Amino acid sequence: MPEIQLTTVIKADIQTVFDLSRDIDLHQKSTFKTDEKAIEGRTSGLIEEGETVTWRARHLGIYQKLTTKIIAMNKPYHFTDIMQKGAFKSMKHQHIFSQQSDNTIMTDIFEFQSPFGIIGKVFDALLLKNYMKNFLLERNKLIKTVAENNQKRERSERQNS
Repeated sequence: MPEIQLTTVIKADIQTVFDLSRDIDLHQKSTFKTDEKAIEGRTSGLIEEGETVTWRARHLGIYQKLTTKIIAMNKPYHFTDIMQKGAFKSMKHQHIFSQQSDNTIMTDIFEFQSPFGIIGKVFDALLLKNYMKNFLLERNKLIKTVAENNQKRERSERQNS
């Protein structure tokens, strides 16, 4: 099963980064290139353990739906979502957070498998793994930007009061 591991260092507190990572509205902003929209289940705000969200998006030129469920959450250190319905044979995304001094270390472990046996394995290796990595990097870039800008604004407000 293909696995993507990404580590993003964010100069912000862990709770801010954790909440931004489960913010449906921010996720939709980060995926504007694929026209991703939450259409069922939790469709805005912060997703919680036990909740589902169904996304509709255009990936690789095809509109498709993906329903995921948050199966585990330990605020603000970890949450895991898995596919309930969608184009993958299976999909699991672990979101792990740790605080190190002024930084939050955000780690993504994304495991997926395409259907169609050997053809799916070739597709995963040749195209899909890199596509999904870039998709996650784009999402993480926005989380980092928003979190760090929020942190700077809060610091500035404290200094001015």
